[in-house]
Amino acid sequence: MDILDKLAKSKFRSKFKLGEKDFEYIKCKGMDVIYSHACDFIRNRIAPEIIPNDGKQTPLRGHPVFIAQHATATCCRSCIEKWHKIPKNTYLSLEKQKYLVEIIMKWISNQIQKKCK
Repeated sequence: MDILDKLAKSKFRSKFKLGEKDFEYIKCKGMDVIYSHACDFIRNRIAPEIIPNDGKQTPLRGHPVFIAQHATATCCRSCIEKWHKIPKNTYLSLEKQKYLVEIIMKWISNQIQKKCK
């Protein structure tokens, strides 16, 4: 089963949806910029070995990527360990960072597709 399918069955994770402001932001900025933001957020907020504010580093709103991170359990190292089996307190390699960004972007793309139906 795909990780997004598993996450969609979680009562908590499935509550997250992009709002109109998020869709407008994506439309205005474009998916390449959203991808760049996702890479930056993962690299700077999630990838370090030690994160002093782990569990509080990703806001619940304010950017489509933040919402996607909560929906995909890529918001903190505890959630990443639980859902993606990537241990806490280790630096995330570029490969693992790319994996997380791909999940975020896939979730955002799915949200856009649902809106267009």
